[in-house]
Amino acid sequence: MTSATATDVWLPFAAEEIDGLPEGLNYRFWDGDRDYPADPADCAFYVVPYMKGPEVAVRPLGGMNAVQVVQTLSAGIDHVEPGLGLLPAGVRLCNAKGVHEASTAELALALVLASLRGFPGFVQGQDKEEWRSGFYPALADKSVLVVGYGSIGAAIEDRLEPFECARVVRVARSARTTARGPVHAIEELPALLPEADVVILSTPLNPSTQGLVGPRFLAAMRDGALLVNVARGAVVDTDALLSELESGRLRAALDVTDPEPLPAGHPLWHAPHTLITPHVGGSTSAFLPRAKRLLAGQLTRFAAGEPVGNLVLTTG
Repeated sequence: MTSATATDVWLPFAAEEIDGLPEGLNYRFWDGDRDYPADPADCAFYVVPYMKGPEVAVRPLGGMNAVQVVQTLSAGIDHVEPGLGLLPAGVRLCNAKGVHEASTAELALALVLASLRGFPGFVQGQDKEEWRSGFYPALADKSVLVVGYGSIGAAIEDRLEPFECARVVRVARSARTTARGPVHAIEELPALLPEADVVILSTPLNPSTQGLVGPRFLAAMRDGALLVNVARGAVVDTDALLSELESGRLRAALDVTDPEPLPAGHPLWHAPHTLITPHVGGSTSAFLPRAKRLLAGQLTRFAAGEPVGNLVLTTG
């Protein structure tokens, strides 16, 4: 069972809106407001507010000396990592695997199709009442490289399958074999990048991936290739990407940027052949039902003294 001295659960949703929550826990609503709903020292299970940034995510951690589980509602944990040193040993950090795969993969495919088929230009043409017909690239017969082949990368491949790509190449931190074929180790990228028409980034942000897409990575991409980022902005060296975009050699479709939010006046806004969406990969109608199911399941296991799922790490 849970600790006798800490049974509060901090939720970014009202408890009555979540079906299947176990009894015996004290549910407190906190979505990042200035004032806390209760003493952080009484919190046993902390659900991090969604898309409120690292400052909000980390703010209460220093006072949560009895917390047992920190649950994010994102696939990534980079916004929580700066505060992990404030937590006692033995705290389990869990992510939202299973919540965002469909929405993020859907957006990745939308970005690929919109960019290849010239949708930004069509929208501009509609605003100016211009009929911009022409001949545009198709996804069919293209070679696609998915960098970051976890659950989101696999979901992206699911959605690419009906589009008759020439091939889909998978890359992850370590090489392995899947039912669909081999997954290449990240060290193999220099040999794989020149063969890809489309490169989709779906990696987590960590020390090994920060700045992964720098000058050498970009220089290895073939002329005219499309870079799609649905991972984190800092996976890409923004200055290096801008140089390639402004030269006209590469194209980009970015749901995430560095910095983020992208400030007014930043040159990335007006870089040629660039489509930008404002970090909406997981922000769809699919989020709330899946997030609430995740929380109900995690808290049911927690209250019963069973192992929680989606464990990323345990603080030491």
